[in-house]
Amino acid sequence: MIHELKQIVEAAIYNQSLGIKNVLATVVDLDGSSYRRPGVRMLLSDNNEMVGAVSGGCVEKEVLKRAQFVFETGKPKIMTYDGRYRLGCEGVMYILIEPFNVSDEFIKVFYQNLELRKSLTIQSYYKKEDECVGKFYSEISFAENRKFTFVIDNNLISHLIDDVKIFSQTLSPCFRLIIIGGEHDAVKLCKMGALLGWDVDVVTSLKDPKNLQVFPGAKTVEANTPETFLVDDIDSECAVVLMTHNYAQDLRYLLRLKNSKLNYIGVLGSAKRREQLHEDLLDYASDLENDFLEKIHSPAGLNIGAITPEEIALSILSEILTIHRKKAPFSLNSITGKIHLKSE
Repeated sequence: MIHELKQIVEAAIYNQSLGIKNVLATVVDLDGSSYRRPGVRMLLSDNNEMVGAVSGGCVEKEVLKRAQFVFETGKPKIMTYDGRYRLGCEGVMYILIEPFNVSDEFIKVFYQNLELRKSLTIQSYYKKEDECVGKFYSEISFAENRKFTFVIDNNLISHLIDDVKIFSQTLSPCFRLIIIGGEHDAVKLCKMGALLGWDVDVVTSLKDPKNLQVFPGAKTVEANTPETFLVDDIDSECAVVLMTHNYAQDLRYLLRLKNSKLNYIGVLGSAKRREQLHEDLLDYASDLENDFLEKIHSPAGLNIGAITPEEIALSILSEILTIHRKKAPFSLNSITGKIHLKSE
């Protein structure tokens, strides 16, 4: 996930400023199943600090122990971790451990890429062998063929031997959550959305403006009106939740959003209120497409028995995630096979 990579880069920048060495651990392959899947990463530093995780917390100490060789020699290596007899995960993980040094140019391009909400691609070169030392590394590619590696010694990436495998992963921009409303329930939704690593933007009323201190975790907080609310930068990696507690305001914002690329718009309120919104939307915009109405979810959220503002926030975020990931919600207890398919 891009927000996990962002946390790793931020920690690496800080560590480098203090002269602390970093290595990057990446799960590049998997036989069987595990808590997390290939593409997950963690940063390890030579002061024994870790950022991120490659499992539920049971593998990390072993990775740190076996990363000491990379700290001492600067040479990348592959390690395996067999969880079948220790964790019950029924899988063997192959983990690339490599030096991680971020240049000023990489930092500049990386944050520009985040701000422009563009995807990036990471390719990691490895072999499926335990304690295998070699010319293994990761390469991040941005738009316009901008590519970066993290090893200082270029001889380590001078060439690749025939049996080296490539793990390739494309990371989409951070999912964006736009909350329109400034009350207590909006604050709870903001906190929980930020916890997921989403970029959270909050829009409040001009009559009751708020600031970032009121919304911990928010990227931006601004006061606006439906008519001046900018929609051009709203893409399919985004969801909007209307929490104005004002029917007229909700209607005006929905009319403003009718041509957006959104896949999810959540609106607080009853089913009766939803039907009235649909009728009024069609009255004000006769050319409105049915696809847009289907993207409106009101009452917002999954039926999980939510009562408190925190529980309601959880139900809304769960619904957004199921729609974004194209999943039908059900209990995992009903699964008899693997949770994740290989194509996912």
